[in-house]
Amino acid sequence: MVILLGASGYVGNAFQQLFQSKGVDYQSVARSDVNYYDRSALLGLIRETKATFLVNTAGYTGKPNVDACELDKAETLLGNAVLPGIIREVCEDEGLSWGHVSSGCIYSGRREDGAGFKEDDTPNFSFRTNHCSFYSGTKALGEEVLEGAENCYIWRLRIPFDHVDSPRNYLSKLLNYRRLLEAENSISQLEEFVAACFTTWEKSVEPGIYNVTNTGSVTTRQVADLIKEHLCPDRSFDFFDSEDEFMAVAAKTPRSNCVMDNSKLLSAGILMSDVEEAIISSLRKWEWA
Repeated sequence: MVILLGASGYVGNAFQQLFQSKGVDYQSVARSDVNYYDRSALLGLIRETKATFLVNTAGYTGKPNVDACELDKAETLLGNAVLPGIIREVCEDEGLSWGHVSSGCIYSGRREDGAGFKEDDTPNFSFRTNHCSFYSGTKALGEEVLEGAENCYIWRLRIPFDHVDSPRNYLSKLLNYRRLLEAENSISQLEEFVAACFTTWEKSVEPGIYNVTNTGSVTTRQVADLIKEHLCPDRSFDFFDSEDEFMAVAAKTPRSNCVMDNSKLLSAGILMSDVEEAIISSLRKWEWA
């Protein structure tokens, strides 16, 4: 039995679809069913279901974007930094393996050597190192809480997208925003992300942190060009002149734009498609809301 926390969210729903397609015996648990922050309630759930694995997709991202986290800091801190620690305590007490969806937004730019950030690189977009968003700061704290955790997989997601039009879909956001910020990023095709995450446990690869992103990186303009080529040929895109203009006009808090290295995941035998191929595939199968 696999327990899935946060199943109603964008990533949680993708895990549900994966489990259903694979015939995995799982139980989705909403906060209305079990108080995630109640250690005894969570422990009772694990024992009652005789769980063999737990997937945590619960957290606080803010709607419609991370700017909202600046206005609801208590919930952001609880969901992204406190909750992982509670789950860790319960799972370690029960000897239960589990996986936690983290984020690559704890980084900015590239490493000093020009390469993408690796799993053991210290976050440079966090409360300790930079003027970050509150969301990114709490996600970095969440990883600190899990440092040295037993039998724990930390899966770093980065700007998720798929073929279904959705407010959480990166491609949908680019289609709907009036103006775009030019930046280079690693991104994660959602179906590939959840499949790769679950495979780490299925294949019994070594627990730890994994950057679960598509191979390579892409700029906002490149994605916009692919949208025009494969989905909306008549669509035009307008860009901010600079990040300073973007911050002055459209954002309340700095954004993480970064490139990540997924070679650790690949070396474990878990493949991710090239980022451009993944975008094109999603655009060719696009389903409008």
